[in-house]
Amino acid sequence: MAMSLSYNFRNLWTRRLTTLLTVSGMALVVFVFASILMLAEGLRKTLVETGSYDNVVIVRKGSNSEVVSGVGRQPASILETLPEIAIGSKGQRLLAKEVVVLIALAKKGSDSPSNVILRGVEENSILLRPTVRLVEGRLPRVGSPEVMIGSSIARRFKGVEINETIRFGMSDWRIVGTFDAGNSGFSSEIWGDVDQFIQAFRRPAYSSVIFKLRDSSEFQNVKSRIESDPRLTLEAKRETKYYAEQSEIMAKFLRVLGISLTIIFSLGAVIGAMITMYSAVANRTTEIGTLRALGFQRRNILTAFLVESLLLGFLGGLAGLFFASFLQFFTVSTMNFQSFAELAFSFTLTFEIFYKGMVFSLVMGFVGGLLPAVRASRMVIVEALRAS
Repeated sequence: MAMSLSYNFRNLWTRRLTTLLTVSGMALVVFVFASILMLAEGLRKTLVETGSYDNVVIVRKGSNSEVVSGVGRQPASILETLPEIAIGSKGQRLLAKEVVVLIALAKKGSDSPSNVILRGVEENSILLRPTVRLVEGRLPRVGSPEVMIGSSIARRFKGVEINETIRFGMSDWRIVGTFDAGNSGFSSEIWGDVDQFIQAFRRPAYSSVIFKLRDSSEFQNVKSRIESDPRLTLEAKRETKYYAEQSEIMAKFLRVLGISLTIIFSLGAVIGAMITMYSAVANRTTEIGTLRALGFQRRNILTAFLVESLLLGFLGGLAGLFFASFLQFFTVSTMNFQSFAELAFSFTLTFEIFYKGMVFSLVMGFVGGLLPAVRASRMVIVEALRAS
């Protein structure tokens, strides 16, 4: 003999206030849990989308970011001769030598300084990054002290409008354009001529060399050739892998933080569910005795109360994820632990996060309802009926 779900829903509806409070507590925990995972996923996705699978990034061996890397002019010239490099529509080799440095700019609203990436680029740099498109103004001229601003920089920092002048490297630089790179990290950078940046910051070498493979399957061959060449102390990575590694430390930190906060909050939610279910058992003692007298077995009573508790978890999970989904409309910024520069990105809700949120909420419901359900199932029929 089994009970229908309508019985469980009816009991929850009878205790509307306590049901609402319990569901709200669980929803808050799931909201915090999901939002932290969405933050970590948004960071990872932004950096992964920054790279292209067919592009290869060359940095100094042992460097964990372009900021601390160095590729000399002679090694860069050797790299230009690699036969695996793709050829562009105009017959040019799709390779670019770039330099990356950090400067501090004042943020809008707070005036507090934050690190921003300056990327010295060549003409091919834009061809190698198809997500980059000019949205206002024009491209900086080669050999001139001009820069263009990423869309995220334009939104979040002061004094970076077109035709404004910003000062760094003991020089004044005129902003001539704004570019957008979609959800990639390039939108949080400032681009200018690589040779001008090298002179301004007195850099003896490039930060990295990037090129496109003529055939993606040739990556292992070119990687082996570069890393085994005694003239080079360089390492080659697919651009997608390079930027994925850039997100690992920060994403791991966010996940650990999220799990820690969630564990703390979930204890309160579980206790709330347990109190609700114990209250339900106390208020339905006679009902439980009647059900047992009608032939319902202990396992039926146990299952009924567990189902009610799981329904509380299910509703709490749905509510928490529903409100967490609206975070996708917001953009946040934080310091990338690898480059020490500010990076703007959005919350990202995936099926995996939705699945984890629902499983977590059901576990809270199960744990919160297990002891009350066991107590209800162990009630003696006579004693339960006498409670009336």
